[in-house]
Formats: sequence, C-alpha cells, structure tokens
Amino acid sequence: MKENRRRFLAEEKVKILRKHLVEKVPISDVCDEYGIQPTQFYQWQKTLFEGGSAAFDKGCDNLQERRCRNLEKKISHLQSKLSNKDEVIAEIMESHVQLKKSLGQD
Repeated sequence: MKENRRRFLAEEKVKILRKHLVEKVPISDVCDEYGIQPTQFYQWQKTLFEGGSAAFDKGCDNLQERRCRNLEKKISHLQSKLSNKDEVIAEIMESHVQLKKSLGQD
C-alpha cells in the first residue's frame, strides 16, 4: 500500500532544521516528530547550506530572483548578437548584389 507523501513548505523545512541545528534536538527525534526520513532531513540541510549565501546577498531577495536577472542579461546579450549578425548579413548581401551588377550578372 502506497503511503501519501506530505509536502512541506519552505518555512516548515527551516523550522524542522532549526529544531536540530539551534535547539539541539537529536535528528532521530526531529524525524520521528515530523514523519520524515533522516535522508530527507540531510537533503534539506544540504540545500539550506548551499543556498544560504543568498540570504546575505544585498539587493537579492532570493536565489530565484538572481537567476532570473542573469537569464535576462543573457537574453539581452544574445538578442544584441543576433541583431549584429543580421546587420552583417545585410551588408554582405548588398555587396554581393553590387558586385553582380558590376559584372553584368543581374
């Protein structure tokens, strides 16, 4: 029989992690209390520590916002390159047409 998985909000995960990290409640007790596996607890802890620096970044509300800004910059840069490519192609085509006319190859 398949067990229903409970989904925890980000705030709940932090609260659960805090029980062990700040209040020094043993991981086994925390996991029993919230019905989670220790591997899940350690995964949340890893995620918290890997993304924790975003909390200290000035001007960035969260990691997702920073990623969004980086993607917007990349899109803008690629659009600029694409526009430049189109201009170069237009110049080459114009030169090609002029060359064909000068050689009498309408």
